[in-house]
Amino acid sequence: MATTVDSGNQYDRAEEVKRFDDSKIGVKGLVDSGLTTIPRIFVHPPETLSDLKPKPKSVAIPTIDLSGTRSTVVEQVAAASRSFGFFQIVNHGIPVQVLDRMIASIRAFHELPTDVKARFYRRDAGTGVSFISNVDLFHSKAASWRDTLQIRLGPTLPELEHIPEVCRDEVVQWNLHSTTLGEQLMGLLSEGLGLDKDTIKNTTCLDARVMVGHYYPCCPQPDLTVGIASHTDPGVLTLLLQDHTGGLQIKHEGEWVDVKPVHGALVINIADILQIMSNDEYKSVEHRVLANPSEEARVSIAVFFNPSAREALYGPFAELTSPEKPAHYRQFIYNDYMRRFFTKELDGKTLTNFYKL
Repeated sequence: MATTVDSGNQYDRAEEVKRFDDSKIGVKGLVDSGLTTIPRIFVHPPETLSDLKPKPKSVAIPTIDLSGTRSTVVEQVAAASRSFGFFQIVNHGIPVQVLDRMIASIRAFHELPTDVKARFYRRDAGTGVSFISNVDLFHSKAASWRDTLQIRLGPTLPELEHIPEVCRDEVVQWNLHSTTLGEQLMGLLSEGLGLDKDTIKNTTCLDARVMVGHYYPCCPQPDLTVGIASHTDPGVLTLLLQDHTGGLQIKHEGEWVDVKPVHGALVINIADILQIMSNDEYKSVEHRVLANPSEEARVSIAVFFNPSAREALYGPFAELTSPEKPAHYRQFIYNDYMRRFFTKELDGKTLTNFYKL
């Protein structure tokens, strides 16, 4: 990172980022210190800030009742994946009490004393558990106002003693529920493409799962930063549980649209690799989270479904290409793909474009 000029005063951005990361206090620690203005490293550029207020739009992402007939649900899931890339699901089989306990447990972790959380603060994922602020902190132009507990769920969970005790039981239970639901969704999405229901699962996309528990504290200057910058997810499928606070937005037909929380519902979105494998039948769309202006912190939990065959080649399914509809993407090795993702900032939709033919 180069030295940055702000208000006539030079400062070393790289040094400020390193100082923040080394403190291991996260954004919550900054809020607890009583600050009333956000540090310079969190201030986003004007082109980002000017686009924060969505234009009034009477559009809601589809809500799909999974208890309907299979043919109806397949049709609805496929339609939502083609038009929005996002949808909410209800009657998904996970009791609402499980959802509420999961949110409460992640909130409880982030509200532990700073010195307790600091023991989990690390950027390497060696133990399978890490507490960090901003996965792209050292690559981004500006940091975002959130902290994250990241836990590897699959192919195998970390050693249980590495998972914070305050959320351990809930994470173990959430792994079982989300894996079952993920398999069900992959079957529906496969059939929506006219393929056998196990097609997506058979690419090992159910096996490598990562959970992130995001915490968005109250931001004293929410008009100067974001909770998560606009991006698309790099994997196959994302399952999101969000609390009642709101702030998630998706880009639809060039405009930002709010994803309003529905108690008991889960948000599902198509990620980049599934867009590629579907040969652009399904959409992986940009989404972001606004900085939280509320006194109560926002909590969300995402499970990312990724391939476990990291040296395998991925590209459009052969059944979806023909002389009339050739492949839109070249094949790639998954490891190379993820290496590219983690050496850039979360910013728009660049990976699918990189592999476009």
